[in-house]
Amino acid sequence: MTMEGTLEWKPIDRHTSLVATRVAVGLMHAPSARVARIDPELADTAQFCHAYGSPLENSANCVVVAGKRGGEVRYAALMVLATMRADINNVVRRHLDVRKISFAPMGEVVQLTGMEYGGITPVGLPDDWPLLVDEAVVAAGSVVIGSGIRASKMLVDSVDLARLPGAEVLELAR
Repeated sequence: MTMEGTLEWKPIDRHTSLVATRVAVGLMHAPSARVARIDPELADTAQFCHAYGSPLENSANCVVVAGKRGGEVRYAALMVLATMRADINNVVRRHLDVRKISFAPMGEVVQLTGMEYGGITPVGLPDDWPLLVDEAVVAAGSVVIGSGIRASKMLVDSVDLARLPGAEVLELAR
């Protein structure tokens, strides 16, 4: 089983209609990105991998957290392999210097990013959000990620993820 699975990956610069508007604008930071159309009902990672023959260990999820300190809300995006879980309550909370942290409410994330639930991706996130990329994501080589919409996925070299605006590579998953 290859990371490409059974999908036909296309050059993204000629298929920007397959990604969210903000993602299309941010593609200059992810030159390796390719895109493939999928069934939007199969956008969730486990269903996607099963249906399209893409291994979980080459899929990375983008999770948005909201931390609070002194009444101020701080958002951050995390990139973690689908086979791992981010240590949000310890590593991420301390790194963001917040007292409380949790997954950001999906409605807020959708509104703030201009992306669809189930398609959130690190490409095209708000400029002031930190992007914490787990070391295992970078080590994985190319990974499948969201495209900002549920009807497609992107395949991107993980080195591009580490170079996105606001990105920091950390050991944040187990």
